[in-house]
Amino acid sequence: MISLGETTPLWALSLAYWLHMLATVAWIGGLVALVVLVLPVASRVLEADSYAIFLEQVQRRLDPLGWLSLAVLLATGLFQMSANPNYEGFLSISNRWAVAILIKHILFFGMIGVSAYMTWGALPSLRRIALLRAKGIEAEDAEKLQKRETTLLRINLILGILILGLTSLARAS
Repeated sequence: MISLGETTPLWALSLAYWLHMLATVAWIGGLVALVVLVLPVASRVLEADSYAIFLEQVQRRLDPLGWLSLAVLLATGLFQMSANPNYEGFLSISNRWAVAILIKHILFFGMIGVSAYMTWGALPSLRRIALLRAKGIEAEDAEKLQKRETTLLRINLILGILILGLTSLARAS
């Protein structure tokens, strides 16, 4: 069993915690702002084609931040986990901390899957619909696709909130 707990410098662990929290705030904060504030207002005040263009522009700015945040969360989370005295090895589920961390990682990979679909599946489709509408061609599945995008964002937000809850449970262990 490899454990960094006793040999990890305090500065490195502190830096990992700080970067992890910063990435969490950026990722979850962006989702909250988008799902709770921006999208409900934009969907009420913008026409469907303007909404598609707006959503594409927001996603274009949010995606790099989201993917960077997910990469930082993965790297710093693994570092923190390996330094934790409760960590007893890969897939060793011998205590409440390990169960919480395992479920947290499953949900985290779910977030990555949803994000990947939004980035490389739904977003290109929304762009195509916006281009068609700009040429005067109506796309049949535009509203359905926009609703799916909003639903996926909400799912990611819920997953993020659950992950935060599991983090709290693990820290209390």
